Order: sequence, then structure tokens, then C-alpha cells
Amino acid sequence: MNLTIKPLANMSLDLDDQWSYMKVHGDEGWEKFPSYLDIVVPFVLDLLDELDIKITFFIVGQDAAIEKNQKVLQSIIERGHEIGNHSFHHESWLKTYSKEKIEAEIICAEEAILQATGERTKCFRGPGFSWSNELLDVLQKRGYVFDASILPTYFSPLMRMYYFWNSKLTIEERKNRKELFGPYKEGFYSIKPFMWKLQNNQSLLEIPVTTMPLFKIPFHMSYLLFISGYSMLAMKAYLGFSLFLCKLTKTSPSFLLHPLDLISGDKVPQLAFFPGMNLSTHKKVEVFKYAINKINRDFKILPMHRFVESYDIIKKKYKEVIPKA
Repeated sequence: MNLTIKPLANMSLDLDDQWSYMKVHGDEGWEKFPSYLDIVVPFVLDLLDELDIKITFFIVGQDAAIEKNQKVLQSIIERGHEIGNHSFHHESWLKTYSKEKIEAEIICAEEAILQATGERTKCFRGPGFSWSNELLDVLQKRGYVFDASILPTYFSPLMRMYYFWNSKLTIEERKNRKELFGPYKEGFYSIKPFMWKLQNNQSLLEIPVTTMPLFKIPFHMSYLLFISGYSMLAMKAYLGFSLFLCKLTKTSPSFLLHPLDLISGDKVPQLAFFPGMNLSTHKKVEVFKYAINKINRDFKILPMHRFVESYDIIKKKYKEVIPKA
């Protein structure tokens, strides 16, 4: 029996808050945790309702621990979406933590998200695509269904150089962030879901953020916006070719969003420094709607938990990979 008419895709949003962008960028004042969640979350939820899609929101534990944010975070669940763990402190150097510190980070985020939303999440994405063998061991031990921290691309060093060029980071802060977006060797990992083969014969499912098959070039929303700033025609061709290769290689896209993919400096002027903030919110929404409608034509978009459940029915066995962080 064919359970789906179209091949599957999944979609997620890393709910990075205003303070987390300031922190990674090296701006003063982030310690006061300025937030735009009360603006961003309702806006995104209304947009997703309009497009009739459900996705997974990866929530930062620090935001969930702040009482004023809890009502708006709970609305994510109330409106039919899924939630995931995006760490507590949102530090892209998470991979340098000891195993004990990683476990404390995961547990603190779990508990804060549970208190805010009423649900205990069992899926994780590292900030800045940060992961380590110790992290995978902790997630498996705690019963997580999957990790989603891998961005399989050879171009991570270039992405990192561009980010540093636009930042105010000190030498020490740059050192801490030296593997932001991961090393070039991430490009050797599969873009399709696979199983990490861990110690003691344990395993954990990995759902990578999909990059362009064969070429391993990112095509998640931030990159589409960057290209659209130069040419809408080029953006449409780039996305179309990426999806064509996904169909050709039977790759189920895992499409990633960030809040600043959908709002701009007209709503959050404090983050005008971030790449792409010169585009208006209206323009970003236009690009987003085009992308979603394009993906929807060829794939059935699901939140990540539902994707795993449906994908498991179709794919009986995942390729096993030994982690080499």
C-alpha cells in the first residue's frame, strides 16, 4: 500500500532569539537576553497556517526558562507544530564541552522546554551545527529519537570566514568559534538520513540538513535569500536545480529556516548587521512562499518526528556510519 503520493520532505526552524545572534556576533548587552519571540513566533505561525504546513521548532532552553517567553512558546504546540532541543546556552562551541557539561546542557534545556510547552522533546540540533561524539552518546543515553546537527558541505570554512568578516568578535571569541558551521570534512557525510554507530554497539539516527546532491552546496532558506538579493531568477533556478537533484538521487529534503529568514530590519532594527537584513520582510516572505510552494509541488512536507515515523515505514534500514568529529 502506497502511504504517500509524493516523496517526503521535512522542515524545521531554529528559533534563535535576538540575544543569541548578538552573542555569536560579539555584541554587548546580550546578557540581558533581549527577545523578539513575541514578534517572531506569532508572525511565523500565521505564515505557516496560511501555507497549511507543520514544522519542527528547535527551542533554546534559556528562552524557555524565562517566564515571559513561555506563553508564546506554548503557542507553537497549541497550533500543531513540533518542538526540539537547541541546547540551553546556544553556544556554537558546544562540541568542546566535556561529556558531563554536555549532559547538563541537554538536561537543563529539556526541563526548561518541558516547563514552557508541556512537552519533553527527544530531538536535538546543535547551535552552529555543533556536535561531537560525546554529544551523540549523551543523546542516545537519554533516549533521543534523532540528532539533526550535521550540515554536509565542503564550504564551511568559507561560511565561517564570511561570518567573522561581518562580526565584532575578539581574538578569544573567534578562537572559541573556530569550528562554527563545522569543518570542511563534514562534506564527506551523507545528505540522507543515516545511523551513527556509537560505542557499545549503540546507535542514533542522524537527519542532516540537506545540501545540494552531488555538489554539497547549501540551499536552505538563508542561501536562497542571499541569491535573491542579486537575482530572483537565479534563486529560482538554484532551488529548482537543487530539488531536481533531490528527486534524481531519491533524497528527501530536510529544509532549514531561521527567524531572520522571515523577518528583517523593519521589524528588528537591532539585528541590521546580520546578512540579508537589507531585504524587507515583505521580500523575504515572497521568497519563502515561492520556496515552500516549489517544494510542496514535488514533496510532502512534514515536521521532523512525523517524517521519521513515515520514513521508517519506507526505508527499512539506514546506512551505519562511525562518527568522526
